[in-house]
Amino acid sequence: METDTRAGASALVFPGMGPVRFAEVGRFLLIDPRARELLAAADDVLGYSLFDRCREAEDDYSEPAQVAFLVTCLALAYWAHGALDVRPQVCTGPSFGGKAAAVYSGALDFADGVRLTAELARCEQDYFAEHHADVVTHSFTRTPRPLLDEVLAELEGLGEPYEVSCYIDEDFYMLSLREDRLDWLQRRLRAGGGLPLYTMRPPMHSAAFGPLRDRVEREVLSAIPFADPRIPILADQDGAVLTTAASVRQLLLDGIVRPVRWPEVVASLQRLGVGTVYVAGPDGIFGRVRCTTRNFETIRLTPKLAVRPRQRPPLPAAVV
Repeated sequence: METDTRAGASALVFPGMGPVRFAEVGRFLLIDPRARELLAAADDVLGYSLFDRCREAEDDYSEPAQVAFLVTCLALAYWAHGALDVRPQVCTGPSFGGKAAAVYSGALDFADGVRLTAELARCEQDYFAEHHADVVTHSFTRTPRPLLDEVLAELEGLGEPYEVSCYIDEDFYMLSLREDRLDWLQRRLRAGGGLPLYTMRPPMHSAAFGPLRDRVEREVLSAIPFADPRIPILADQDGAVLTTAASVRQLLLDGIVRPVRWPEVVASLQRLGVGTVYVAGPDGIFGRVRCTTRNFETIRLTPKLAVRPRQRPPLPAAVV
């Protein structure tokens, strides 16, 4: 398969996690040889069949769903090595994608990446069962910054706590707030021309979750070794170029309490001379928004693409 890429370096982007239908990834996980290898390795770490648990899961962000998303993203990146000769010079992973970027870069062993993902999912489940149970993170677009500022000022006037959890594009954000204000937020956005999208439970990326960050550092990351990445990782909070084990570890902890700022990652990619980005995984946001597509040749590596029959070269004409 040939791809028309712009001049310059290339980057691999592991997307943030959103709701994924099992049918969208199940066939790829069974057909692709590397995906099957990763599934088997994940089963050894987890002590159960990831494929079976993921097929039965009803929660979009359950432990098996999160690990399956990690496996899918990594398997697609490895598939692209052989199918498209993808050899990125840098990688990044907004939100959940940071874990896949850490594994792909070599900062985390695959087994440790699976272990970290599963244990972090359990920590989150326990934490949000007792704390911030009334908080959600809501995504919305078609909301220019002046409209966002008006909405935030009104929330402040009402005495409502909030935090912008993701800056995705110039008119695309994710906001964490109390669930009983969600209907108000959606009505207010629509009145200004905004488009409410999806509500996430549990919430994410808020300074209020400092106790969760501390627990993850103490109970999860303390037992997991990190190495210097083989290729740089761009931090999703500010676009910083990370080249050490300590900085990658810090990245994953900061992701709990600091917002994603995707435009700053885009700016960092531009400074590094990146012309093409490959988005490895089921993605409804980061490979589609304008600040990505208008600045890079954007190639989405999806399960559907990976299982599509590849064209074979024509047979030579028969010799008469």
